[in-house]
Amino acid sequence: MLIIVGYLILMVSVFGGYALMGGNFGALYQPLELLMIGGAALGAFISSNDGKTIRATAKELPKLFRNAKKHDKALYLELLALLYVLLAKGRKDGMMTLESDVEDPQNSPLFAPYPIILSDAPVMEFMTDYLRLIVSGNTDAFEIEQLMDHELETYKHEAEVPAHALARVGDALPALGIVAAVLGVVHALASADLPPAVMGQLIAHAMVGTFLGVLLAYGFVSPLATVIEHKVAESFKVYQCVQVTLMASLNGYAPQLAVEFGRKILVSTERPSFGELEGRVREVKKR
Repeated sequence: MLIIVGYLILMVSVFGGYALMGGNFGALYQPLELLMIGGAALGAFISSNDGKTIRATAKELPKLFRNAKKHDKALYLELLALLYVLLAKGRKDGMMTLESDVEDPQNSPLFAPYPIILSDAPVMEFMTDYLRLIVSGNTDAFEIEQLMDHELETYKHEAEVPAHALARVGDALPALGIVAAVLGVVHALASADLPPAVMGQLIAHAMVGTFLGVLLAYGFVSPLATVIEHKVAESFKVYQCVQVTLMASLNGYAPQLAVEFGRKILVSTERPSFGELEGRVREVKKR
């Protein structure tokens, strides 16, 4: 939603300012210039990426204009409470008692009170995969931490692929606008026998290509790449929270202290306070 608001402010500012200076909007209406720039950008995007990147970008773009699930304080409280429940049971009764819960979390009474986390398939897969390794008892803490780091690095690289692809298109758009402008100037110079007023119009139309290239690049496409990067960083924190909490438990810390480790790595705007987490843990203990 904020993307649309930003686009509206951008359009009103640019075209409103142009109108206030007495500009003629008819001179800006150049569909052929837009066709050349847009078509060239699309062609460059397709030729510079593989099928997986194109599909990932096409899948990601519609999500940017919807109210996506927010990684807020409530989500992290639920996540930390779930981790506390799992680790407390494992510490009390032995990690092997978690085997059935980890193998079938959808039907587990431990996971059932936490529907937000249960509905997030990638996070659930990450959490249960490493709990499964911990339950097996065949891997030490250092090896699990190394494996987590490698998986998170791969996840981040893959999630940022659409952002990098769009950023490259944004970088190319000003140059493609210049290409369209040059072609317009060539067309104008090829008609040098026309009256000066007509020649001036043709050159003005040609310059619109440069304007459109820069506007599309820095006003529309590059901001989308930035938004994707922010969303990746936001979702990445969920995995880091799980990683730090599990590793703290593996290194011998009590469940309540392990979830405090997980809380401390969260950014300040989404991080529950110590009192909020402690209160949630008390509720879980009573339940």
